Amino acid sequence: MKKICFLLLASSMSFISIAQVARPAKPPVKSGEVKPELMSDSALLDLVQKQTFKYFWDFAHPVSGLSRERSNVAYDYGNEVVTSGGTGFGVMSVIVATERKWITRDTAAKFLLKMVNFLLKADSYHGAFPHWLDGATGKTIKFSRKDDGADLVETSYLFEGLLCARQYFNNPNNPVERELRNRIGWLWNEIEWDWFTKEGQEVLYWHWSPNNGWAMNFPVRGFNECLIMYVLAASSERYPVAASVYHRGWAQSNFFKNGKEFYGIKLPLGFDYGGPLFFSHYSFLGLDPRGLSDSYADYWEQNRNHTLINREHCVRNPNSFKGYGPDCWGLTASDTYNGYDAHSPTNDNGTITPTAALSAFPYTPEYSMQALKNFYYNKGNKIFGEYGFVDAFNETKDWTAKSYLAIDQGPIIVMIENYRTGLLWKLFMSNPEIQRGLKKLGFKSPHVK
Repeated sequence: MKKICFLLLASSMSFISIAQVARPAKPPVKSGEVKPELMSDSALLDLVQKQTFKYFWDFAHPVSGLSRERSNVAYDYGNEVVTSGGTGFGVMSVIVATERKWITRDTAAKFLLKMVNFLLKADSYHGAFPHWLDGATGKTIKFSRKDDGADLVETSYLFEGLLCARQYFNNPNNPVERELRNRIGWLWNEIEWDWFTKEGQEVLYWHWSPNNGWAMNFPVRGFNECLIMYVLAASSERYPVAASVYHRGWAQSNFFKNGKEFYGIKLPLGFDYGGPLFFSHYSFLGLDPRGLSDSYADYWEQNRNHTLINREHCVRNPNSFKGYGPDCWGLTASDTYNGYDAHSPTNDNGTITPTAALSAFPYTPEYSMQALKNFYYNKGNKIFGEYGFVDAFNETKDWTAKSYLAIDQGPIIVMIENYRTGLLWKLFMSNPEIQRGLKKLGFKSPHVK
């Protein structure tokens, strides 16, 4: 298994991409059994969630239970590469599967406890985990030459999931659930968020390595996919950061506030046209954007309008790519015909990524259902397989991915569930530390008492 090497350089809105050299996966990607008969919307959502869950259950690393980076091998890293951030999404998918009774509660709790026990022994740096780990040994697999230590953003996605699990597996009399909660608490309390201010600066840094120190030199400023990191850092009881780190770090950049209209739709924050859609997914798998606001934005408006701009671009299709339309939209980071790229209205090569529209279900349910029905009923024989929808396709180039990626499959399950029941939103926002952290940063939410 290997991962695509992509790092969003927020300060310049440029991307570092490395073309992948894919080899056949083990197990091989199989064609999905797409049934031609129509089913109810609810049954279709059930099918897609359940099929996608197999990525995190059937395809989990057999030793650690952590989520494999992707379903195909590249970069010659072999079959052992697991992803810390994608594992956080996988943890949330296990919660969905438990709630929907695809697996038993006891089985799920034991699976997650195995995962957490592995993480307790795995490499970490000031409590933060690397982007990639060896799923058999827990040793760091470097993401790039100097990125061979802590990755605070990926760690944040991991704990977005683990804190949901701590709230969900809440039986006080079950020894497995009690141990799971305690050990998640140990891991959570060991993250030295304040260390990542690089000696007290009012901003969080993405990376630190014992071999390379702060050489990656990437202060994280908004608006992008990293909001969750600042919320978690402010929520820590042992190693918190001050509110000023959020207000003078995250909220201070020349691409934080926007306020302009694109295709007649106002965008409160971020890059022109919004950037790739994962900006409105990753942090909001747990953070409930409904009624969430601070002095900078209403985050429901932000995420919904970001989605609408992205869709409208595909509907208008200014580049005349084949297949685009009201039922075929969604630009975000994914594999593409010549490697990996972060697709958006300003970086559009004709590649549609199913996770983009499907993970937007809470924001645009009617439009997302349009896309889902087209993807499944009309294109399913090409793009629906053993782990759900493949990563991407490009009809102009007559190209369809053979790959599945943890960071793209996970949000499909989780955000469809948040649309249907709000399950992960309720769990994450019920964490007392998160409520205190949000209040500390000046957020308003129905969850914040």
